[in-house]
Amino acid sequence: MTHLALLRGINVSGKNMIKMPVLAGIFSELGCKDVCTYIQSGNVLFNASKTVAAKLESKVETAIQDQLGLSVPVIVRNGAEFSEAVAANPFPEAVSSPKQLNLMFLKGQPEEAAIASLDPDRSAPDRYLVMGRHIYIHLAQSAADTKLTNAYFDARLKTVSTARNWTTIATLVEWMHR
Repeated sequence: MTHLALLRGINVSGKNMIKMPVLAGIFSELGCKDVCTYIQSGNVLFNASKTVAAKLESKVETAIQDQLGLSVPVIVRNGAEFSEAVAANPFPEAVSSPKQLNLMFLKGQPEEAAIASLDPDRSAPDRYLVMGRHIYIHLAQSAADTKLTNAYFDARLKTVSTARNWTTIATLVEWMHR
């Protein structure tokens, strides 16, 4: 079974530096097979049993803390969950501008009341839609110009998030289907 792990906030502006071979080694030590990483921002594809994958988020977070002294959130999706999230994109017209289309992965399922508390006009004309444990964000400009940030969604939805632009998503889809 193929899985995807997404780490938040590594190798950004010289903070939370993790070398990809070290990261891949952590996944291998925890029972994952065929581990590969894509770019330096913490995208790990791997095979693992359901039993191994079920506890992997917390085990990788603990291993990174113990071995590297870093506190890094980890979000895992199995191949089917990832493919379903990609297929559910409510902004298909935005695929032609892949740096302006982001898929945000949520660690936990937000409560309906929390979703309802989000401000739809927080960063107009940027648009977003929360669907399950994912948020689709179509940016009018760029990620640097929006108020639809991890910090905003984390605080409002009481969970942890990490986002990838559609360029990265498309590559991860391709790699998953190799």
